Amino acid sequence: MTDLAALAGRPVIAGAGLAGLATALLMDRPCVVLSPAPLAADTASALAQGGIAAAIGPDDTPALHAHDTLAAGAGLCDPAAVDAITRAGPDAIAALAGLGVVFDRRPDGMPDLHLEAAHSRPRIAHANGDGTGAEIMRALVARVHATPRIAVLDNATLRRVVVADGRVAGVRATRAGRAATIPTAACVIATGGVGALFPTTTSPPGGLGSGLACAARAGATLRDMEFVQFHPTALDSTGPHAGHAPRALVSEAVRGAGALLIDETGARFTDELAPRDVVARAIQAHLAAGHRVLLDARAATHGHFARHFPGIARACLAHGIDPDRDPIPVRPAAHYHMGGIETDLHGRTSVPGLWACGEAASTGLHGANRLASNSLLEAFVCGGFVARDLDATFLPVPSPLPAQDTAWPQAAYLADVRTLVGRAAGILRDADGLRRAACALAPHVAHDDHALVGALLCLAALERRESRGGHYRTDHPGTAPAAVASRITLARAWPALAALAAPVARLPSGALMS
Repeated sequence: MTDLAALAGRPVIAGAGLAGLATALLMDRPCVVLSPAPLAADTASALAQGGIAAAIGPDDTPALHAHDTLAAGAGLCDPAAVDAITRAGPDAIAALAGLGVVFDRRPDGMPDLHLEAAHSRPRIAHANGDGTGAEIMRALVARVHATPRIAVLDNATLRRVVVADGRVAGVRATRAGRAATIPTAACVIATGGVGALFPTTTSPPGGLGSGLACAARAGATLRDMEFVQFHPTALDSTGPHAGHAPRALVSEAVRGAGALLIDETGARFTDELAPRDVVARAIQAHLAAGHRVLLDARAATHGHFARHFPGIARACLAHGIDPDRDPIPVRPAAHYHMGGIETDLHGRTSVPGLWACGEAASTGLHGANRLASNSLLEAFVCGGFVARDLDATFLPVPSPLPAQDTAWPQAAYLADVRTLVGRAAGILRDADGLRRAACALAPHVAHDDHALVGALLCLAALERRESRGGHYRTDHPGTAPAAVASRITLARAWPALAALAAPVARLPSGALMS
């Protein structure tokens, strides 16, 4: 087992998806990566199918990519972040190829680019058809193993960020069930999203928002927590992947290739290439009206579905579905969190010594609704931004931290949290449901990270009295004239949660908006 004392003072990267590994590989400093599972396991990055968006086509430009991103973000994108990240797209593809990622190419050797919803150009670089995330993670894991300055702690999970004298002083983690403490002046949270807090999700089991809870408890500002993207087309099955287990994703690239959304009568009922939130609500409404929803790719792939989408074909066949003969039953599932820990373009949070990147961060790229395949781009590019900033930052030598003698207690309320969050903060939301969920979660937030993240999400959704992007309020279906970000800290959340628990709960207007 690695000698933790020898790691004292190194930057600690919590999370081993694309954002975490990119940060580790692209910095020059020796660093530590906390990986809750063996590298590449239990990460959303490895599950990513569609690919990575970048303006590398002959008729494309970063400006067009930025325009599409801003349009999808429904007024809440940060234009500076959108510009910086989309401009970095072509170099990101080249850098990933340099790290060993093998992207699919056409017979003439040019990149094979997919079209996905709300993109004005085919700009989705992909690998192994629908296996882009797995290919990227394969290459980066191999590079990490070949890089001696990167210490990987498998089965290690961040539990708390220690703050002393106003800045990061260390991290507390559990490793294989035992407490671990590392003094450090720099921590990078790259722990992924919150999808596993919902009953129906495409996210891996570890996507519980733990990094957001650690950041909040350390005093960091969280932004736009209410914005959750529901992927319209997760595989709808009653087989072994039903229930809470992650649903297999039927990539947007299938619709981009021409597959049609139909019901049991064979009739189309929505625009397949509309933004994800629009398609997800249309499917949800059709399901609520008693219909089945199916994705028909038979004409689009001409009997060669598995050649184009081998991973999806395997998932379908595991449930007795042959996409060349049968339409694929689908339904929406929680897929991506646009909100998270607020950062600047260096990945810095409001807490000195604390950085964030990937899905755990809120950089301003996604706004209220992520443009398809921008997530892998953001993870890699912003991991590089964090790496360069860390290399240029003086880090004081941290003082030793008192050791912890016991393992971190396990939360006992996860199933209840999922039920509450799923009912209140799903595709369709209203004040009564959000208030009830926040009230039920409030007594547990002091000691349960899952309850804390769920409560903050519901609280932010309750305060946003409009419908915008991935946030839809049935009691406020209109969109407010001004697009205003929401920001929340744990200190500001306590009185709001207490107010919600009062006999007549009334949250003051504007409490979380800025």
